[in-house]
Amino acid sequence: MIRASRVVAAVLLMLGASAAQAQDTGKKPKKPKAPKTAADSLADAGPPKPKKMPAPPMFASEKPIELTLTANIKQIKKDKTADAPWRTGTIAYTGEDGKTVSVPVRVKTRGIWRLKHCDYPPIRIKVADKVGKGTLLEDLDEPKLVTYCRNLDTYEQYVVQEAQLYRINRLVTDVSHKVRLVRLSYADSASGKVEVTRYSFLIEDPAQVARRANGAILDRKGATADDLDPDISALAFTFQYFIGNTDFSFGGLHNGEVIALADGRNLPVSYDFDFAGAIDATYAGVDPQMKVTRVRDRQFRGYCSHQAAYPKAVELFIAKKDAIYALYRDEIGQLISPNKVKSTLGYYDDFYENVKTPKDVQRNLFTTCVK
Repeated sequence: MIRASRVVAAVLLMLGASAAQAQDTGKKPKKPKAPKTAADSLADAGPPKPKKMPAPPMFASEKPIELTLTANIKQIKKDKTADAPWRTGTIAYTGEDGKTVSVPVRVKTRGIWRLKHCDYPPIRIKVADKVGKGTLLEDLDEPKLVTYCRNLDTYEQYVVQEAQLYRINRLVTDVSHKVRLVRLSYADSASGKVEVTRYSFLIEDPAQVARRANGAILDRKGATADDLDPDISALAFTFQYFIGNTDFSFGGLHNGEVIALADGRNLPVSYDFDFAGAIDATYAGVDPQMKVTRVRDRQFRGYCSHQAAYPKAVELFIAKKDAIYALYRDEIGQLISPNKVKSTLGYYDDFYENVKTPKDVQRNLFTTCVK
């Protein structure tokens, strides 16, 4: 007890001495610094330095392509943790001369919900510059591969449907990810046998999206309405409302990225749409904090302060309506079941009913805008 009292007394003396010293020197105690915002981070770092990256040939076309991924499939299926290691493998395809082209790659599981719940988790691919040179995988960097979740036709349909949503996003803004639909055979490296062949799709690396915008990916969370460019933000939030997706946060970098430009603007980028109402996956749910309770119900999550930018964004979606619907009649759209195409286009019809007039936009969108 005495020893404890001595310790307390010593601490008090030290604090008293520090206070007295502050008075003697005339210095005021330092106030704790406020946490940095995304804008603060940009100011500290200076203008972003865009990477000089050539465009990957893989995304020069949207035509579906056949690939074979050979790896330790059983091991990859077990890699369900966020820190899973990179695994060795190869990706092979048939070249224009009819010969097989095989490229060494490394693969790593990724994701959040699908990582935990899918039989085959989504993965990321890494292609070394030297081995990819002169092939279709050249300059790919580290693209994501959206795989089938379960070996069922229904889940394969979800993959193709999600690829369509990326294609729609590309129609309305260049600040978006290119994708390439792949008929992918999964071969086990131990036996060499193909376990399954299903549709998957590759998503270009975020750095490629930033390169086209002449910016760099901002890796700090916290972007607010004041940090984001109103015009691109309006397009991004209108797109999310169009597809019925609420599972994203640009400020939290959840299913969203932010590109920083040298002129001070920050551009939001959308990705990962499997919880969208347009897909209506059986496993998809809605955050209890949302006002809607079903993924098929829409909730507008755009910023109220960007309201002036939305008429132009809505006009663009109206102008692109025929082009959007045409995607469901082309080579990729025909891979989706006719009944699903019908229900999806009907879902889009509801969007266009919601934005028919400025009063409709005000009533259906801005009653739930984020202040």
